[in-house]
Amino acid sequence: MSSHRPFGLPASAAAALLLLAATGCSASDAKASVPVPGPPAAEAAVCRALAKELPGTVAGLARTGTEPESELTAAWGDAAIVLRCGVSRPEKMNDPQAQGVEANGVNWLFEPRAGDGPRFTTTYRKAYVEVTLDARYAHDVGPLADLAEPVSKAVPPSL
Repeated sequence: MSSHRPFGLPASAAAALLLLAATGCSASDAKASVPVPGPPAAEAAVCRALAKELPGTVAGLARTGTEPESELTAAWGDAAIVLRCGVSRPEKMNDPQAQGVEANGVNWLFEPRAGDGPRFTTTYRKAYVEVTLDARYAHDVGPLADLAEPVSKAVPPSL
């Protein structure tokens, strides 16, 4: 009787090896393509501090990698939620009619995006932190609540 198991391993070990191989090639290993901001040195230092505080999960989604890798970017759930720190001040902040939201003590500028979920950018902070959400979060600011504590800890108010 011939064995079709890899390297003649016992069936349980062969199954575990195949499972590991399949898991290693899963879509969850995909990195989100995220443009890296180019903030001044002082803002970049604030962003590096924020990177150390970011949670492993946001809105129940696990953190995933970004491409290129950077301390200024983070993603959760295969880019369902993307954070960029050190972005430029959005032009929309000059609009007196701009909409804002508050989540656990952090204020955010709200910008709807056609065909996608919203973009939020912190206001009154030493560095601008941008969070984009995919269409699943078109009417949900819950992810901002999970990010509020790290932002509050690492990104000082500007006022």
